[in-house]
Amino acid sequence: MILYDYCRSSAAYRVRIALNLKSLAYEQRAVNLVSGEHREDAHVQRNEQALVPVLEDNGMQLSQSLAICEYLDEAYPETYSLLLGTPLERANQRAFALAVACDIHPVNNLRVLQYLVGEMGVDAEKKMQWYHHWIHTTFRALEAKLQKRKTPSAFCCAEQVTIADICLVPQVFNANRFAVDMTNYPLIKAINARCLEMEAFAKAHPDLQPGA
Repeated sequence: MILYDYCRSSAAYRVRIALNLKSLAYEQRAVNLVSGEHREDAHVQRNEQALVPVLEDNGMQLSQSLAICEYLDEAYPETYSLLLGTPLERANQRAFALAVACDIHPVNNLRVLQYLVGEMGVDAEKKMQWYHHWIHTTFRALEAKLQKRKTPSAFCCAEQVTIADICLVPQVFNANRFAVDMTNYPLIKAINARCLEMEAFAKAHPDLQPGA
């Protein structure tokens, strides 16, 4: 199993956490997004979108982090389950994960920020306003969702980590990296702290990856 990733890609960070939780051995091959290595032919052959992560397993190459996580759950059911409970509970876990993966990440990732600056002429201050706005917009909603839980749990949706937490932690890392004020998100902060105490999350941290 080979994971083509970039140390600070939040999408790749999710997959590293998932692989670690499921105790699956994998080889890492760094693809540097800053230098443009992802746009080179070798990587475009792996993923036509020229994005990371790409997971190679049994000779097949898979892209899109949440699709990879669900593949791992289905292909390796004997190990840790990333989705738990009833269909309704699993749908809620997916919804929480998708709020991060679809509503924050796409508008704040590197290629969008580069386009804002390079093509649209946005200055550094306005770029940061953009970045902070989209994190706050969804974090406010997620904090409210956590407050409304009928039964408070240690993690986002259960007493153990699910795909929701796998998506939340990399986004909190990005928020902290770009100095987002997290004062109004005590539940998110507490869940993030619990996750980071776990080996699977600690080993996946961007600072410990090839290319960091």
